[in-house]
Amino acid sequence: MVKRFLKYVEITTKITSVFAFLLSIAFLFASGQKINLTKTLIFFAAMFLFDLTTTAINNYVDTKTNEQVLQFKRKVALLIILVLFITSATLGIYLAYITDIVVLLLGGLCFLVGVFYSYGPIPISRLPLGEIFSGLFYGLFIPFIMLYINMPENTYLTLELSLKTIHLSLEVMPLITMLLLSVTPFCTTANIMLANNICDLKNDIAVKRYTLPYYLGRNALYLFAGLYYLAYASIILMVIWGILSPVCLLVLLTVIPVQKNINIFYKNQDKSTTFITSVKNYVIIMSAECLLVFISGFA
Repeated sequence: MVKRFLKYVEITTKITSVFAFLLSIAFLFASGQKINLTKTLIFFAAMFLFDLTTTAINNYVDTKTNEQVLQFKRKVALLIILVLFITSATLGIYLAYITDIVVLLLGGLCFLVGVFYSYGPIPISRLPLGEIFSGLFYGLFIPFIMLYINMPENTYLTLELSLKTIHLSLEVMPLITMLLLSVTPFCTTANIMLANNICDLKNDIAVKRYTLPYYLGRNALYLFAGLYYLAYASIILMVIWGILSPVCLLVLLTVIPVQKNINIFYKNQDKSTTFITSVKNYVIIMSAECLLVFISGFA
């Protein structure tokens, strides 16, 4: 039962949300910012459970059109989705209650996109937008919400709502800092989706799923490599601007195994043998950055 559940929600793919969360924790520690344990734990639980929900929805919908077998009877599988969704939504609403309207709006957007990624008349997963959305919501939204609920009030933005006016004030430099921090998880997460879609291109076309590689052709491989180089460039830029400690430049050493994996994927794009290179690169880059940012907090 437990093994079937873990396979149903693809527990091994949850590294994308966990590492984005850990990078945020490391950055808060390195910045000397006190972490609100209650808000952080509630956010992690809501985030993780909803990540399980979106994967379950994706598998529930996809097994209607492909030859894969669902791990449970459809009624049980649907019940699991509902329990996960309600639990994560309840935690998210409570987090918004103890914080503010910004968390409610961002959390609501995450839930909306997560559901309609696989569900609806035109699911996002069937469009050339999967890489962008996965990168944004794992690489950008998770770090932003984590930093927002832990940093002092009005650090990033101020939103005031009334029946007559909506006033939004943005703090430019803190937002630029947050955006730069999000580049690495954005790029590495998007590349997992991109590699998956490159490998599944023929099968996707057969079921009328036209993902980004369908439109890019061979250029999809150049984008695959370019996103990794962009991630490294963002780290260099953050060190130059004093956002990260120079010790974080040690992450550049990971370019050796990462480039090796890029070369392997360039030669052959196969779901069973070479897709794993994108996951390996994600773990290599993100674990190194998380560790080094955390270590820089002791300097």
